[in-house]
Amino acid sequence: MPAEASRWTGVAELRSASRTAWNRGVLLRELLEPTGAYPRRRPLKKPTAAQLRTDYAAAHEWVGELFRAAGDFVLETVEVGRTTIGANEVPAAAIFASARDEIAFAGKTRDSLRFLSLADQLAALDPRLRGWALKRPLELLELGENALTAGRVALWLRENPSPEVYVRQLSLPGVHTKFVETHRRVIDAMIAVLGAESDDVGPAGSAADVPDPVLGTARTAAARFAERHGFLHPPERVRFRVLDPELSILGSVRDLAVTAEAFSTLELPIDRVVVTENLVNFLALPECPRTLALFGGGYGFSALRDAGWLRKCAVHYWGDLDTHGFQILDQLRAVHPHVSSLLMDEATLLAHREIWGAEPSPSRATLTRLTDAEAAVYRGLREDAYGPALRLEQELIRWDWALERLNLSLGD
Repeated sequence: MPAEASRWTGVAELRSASRTAWNRGVLLRELLEPTGAYPRRRPLKKPTAAQLRTDYAAAHEWVGELFRAAGDFVLETVEVGRTTIGANEVPAAAIFASARDEIAFAGKTRDSLRFLSLADQLAALDPRLRGWALKRPLELLELGENALTAGRVALWLRENPSPEVYVRQLSLPGVHTKFVETHRRVIDAMIAVLGAESDDVGPAGSAADVPDPVLGTARTAAARFAERHGFLHPPERVRFRVLDPELSILGSVRDLAVTAEAFSTLELPIDRVVVTENLVNFLALPECPRTLALFGGGYGFSALRDAGWLRKCAVHYWGDLDTHGFQILDQLRAVHPHVSSLLMDEATLLAHREIWGAEPSPSRATLTRLTDAEAAVYRGLREDAYGPALRLEQELIRWDWALERLNLSLGD
């Protein structure tokens, strides 16, 4: 087929457009709540009179392919070439009479029937849950029967707003012990549709998963879910290492984990705290007088917020050299403005080009608590000045490089 023919809209391209509409949830939403968009006209790129003259055979084959595929749609034709090569009727658009016809053309009829059945079953639980199906049609298909179970849990939580039991103690027929933990985002979204307020109903990775430490929300998504719905939740724990071999807290124990509440009440002869997000780095930090190493946990600083004694210490934060690392640093400073960064500088970034990686979902947030030097690196990462979605994970930094700079920063 000549190059010209490859630019005409064939059956494959037309079906691709219909499947794109399916993948966006448009066709399923149209089944559930028609918008008046059908009959839908999908324009076709067609041969010009000049192309008909130079390659009539290819154009004839293109027309034949479209007419042979017609069935779920009808073809609208126009006249081309009357004044040059003689009048020729060629397809100009495919007309789908209904969303069901376009779904059939996309090869998704069976899935659409399953979707309608699930949506009806959700609506039978509560008519308002039909609104969730309308918002998340493909998710409903993916979840299947689990969506119905999530709907039952959401309704139960609406009727029992403060159960005062652990999530896994929830006793509902057909709801196994891990179901709520696994599907809490969907349950929250359904509760929102039912009319309850929820601050964690967005997709994973959205701003709802990044609590503002100033507000004092719980550290993890699971803890926030429990807090929001009145479930009990295991206390948050803080893990730390004593880097001073002369300092005895619990005999010879150097690596400890305590509840956040207990951590907030510590009274230790400590001058410095080093927060790091990587376990190996946490375990490998060198000995240092009057110093604690704290194993971080990404976003969320409820444990550190209440530890007022940290305000009397020098606090250093060592995170990944990527946009989210700087966002965590910025949020930590909302709790403790005196925090300084470690190994989050341009020299460290540029010295490790060979191990640069890619950040899956870079932050575009405006950060106001960075130093000028930190802000310059963050801006370079956010704007792809060093490369597209670039990141340097802290555990990949050469240890000799890290140790030299740690000694400079932590040395007396």
